[in-house]
Amino acid sequence: MHCTFKYLTRCAPWSPQKINPMLSTVKSLTKPLQRLFAVLISFGILFQVFTQPAFALNDGQLLVIEAWNQVNAGYLDPKKFDEIQWKKLRQKALEKPINNSQQAYSAIEAMLLPLGDPYTRLLRPVDYEAMKKSNIGSEINGVGLQLGARKEDGDIVVISPLEGSPASDAGITSGTIIKKVNGQSPKQLGLEATAAKLRGQTGTQVIVELEQPDNEIKEISLERRSVDLRPVRTKRIRNESHTFGYLRITQFSEGVPEQVKEALEELSGKEIDGLILDLRNNSGGLVSSGLAVADDFLSNMPIVETKKRDSINDPISSGLETIYDGPMVTLVNEGTASASEILAGALQDNKRSELIGNKTFGKGLIQSLTNLSDGSGLAVTVASYLTPSGRDIQNLGIEPDRLLEMPEPLNPGSDDDRWLLDAELIMQATLDKEEVSEKLSKETLVKEEQLISQEIE
Repeated sequence: MHCTFKYLTRCAPWSPQKINPMLSTVKSLTKPLQRLFAVLISFGILFQVFTQPAFALNDGQLLVIEAWNQVNAGYLDPKKFDEIQWKKLRQKALEKPINNSQQAYSAIEAMLLPLGDPYTRLLRPVDYEAMKKSNIGSEINGVGLQLGARKEDGDIVVISPLEGSPASDAGITSGTIIKKVNGQSPKQLGLEATAAKLRGQTGTQVIVELEQPDNEIKEISLERRSVDLRPVRTKRIRNESHTFGYLRITQFSEGVPEQVKEALEELSGKEIDGLILDLRNNSGGLVSSGLAVADDFLSNMPIVETKKRDSINDPISSGLETIYDGPMVTLVNEGTASASEILAGALQDNKRSELIGNKTFGKGLIQSLTNLSDGSGLAVTVASYLTPSGRDIQNLGIEPDRLLEMPEPLNPGSDDDRWLLDAELIMQATLDKEEVSEKLSKETLVKEEQLISQEIE
């Protein structure tokens, strides 16, 4: 039996009858090559170029190889390949029966699992379409939870609920652990499969078991519905002495830079004294959109430094022109992640804006998203990033300049948002050159008493 590389050709018995057609080819060779040809035949080394043609891999096997090649070419930490015997994982995946798409997907997921990176993952066609819709900024069907994975224990946690979603209406907050989805463990399902189980047709129900930040376990039923992603919201806030612009960005999807530019131009045209930028529950999105928004606030300043697999750091700086260069403060919380942390870190390190709120999520890895040939997608971690001062925030987050310890509001940006009230007071004190701590202690107390009084009534 003679065969070439496993999986690429069939093994076929050597057939003397097939020698004659070769002779014409041999005669056309030079004498040294004829001798080499004879040696190859005598040792049985002649490849099957002249015998039976190689057979093609099936579509499922080709998909596995395609995914393997994508990860192999771009993954941030190639040292990991040696640790997990990456090439053998491809071979192992191809040894299993792969006769349909589902078997191919399972083989790819099993191949990626030893990387220990929940963000490098396969996106099955339905999930990939949902992610692309999210990146465009249109509507999605589901419960409106943006999820992340904790590397240290594998828990799937809520980065943030989408505003106006079933999850937000049910009071689910950042940091909540998803324990079960319809009786299945997210630790076993993985990040993408858990997210997929939460999505579904409008009007259908999903049972979710949650561990809240206070460690209370509860089970709730959520009805899936269409969620409007509307990522940019603005308003003006007036008090006795100042007018502030309020700009809330809930995710960095495709059209966000243009929407933010228009919003800032409109607010600036109304002669605002300062700006409150709200990045709470912004789980990220397209890094390119986050960088474009940073450029609106920073003039010729470093934004971020990315580190790729070649260990060369790539600094990215803003241009000279800004859209808004006035006073500002920025609200952040545990749901502020990824691209929104890039923006928050750049504003803080360049002393362009104080950060107020809680420590951010801590996702300092960047993924590329590529199409696979069957309509599925592959997210691959291709870079990590450092803030302008050199901080690596992966799993650490960004500490705010001013920590707000009061309970976090369920409806950011609403009239009873106490964090927003504090942001107003900090901005006002900054403009009036007053001591912020004194103003907060006096005026917050008064406003909180008013709110409590309204709640009692």
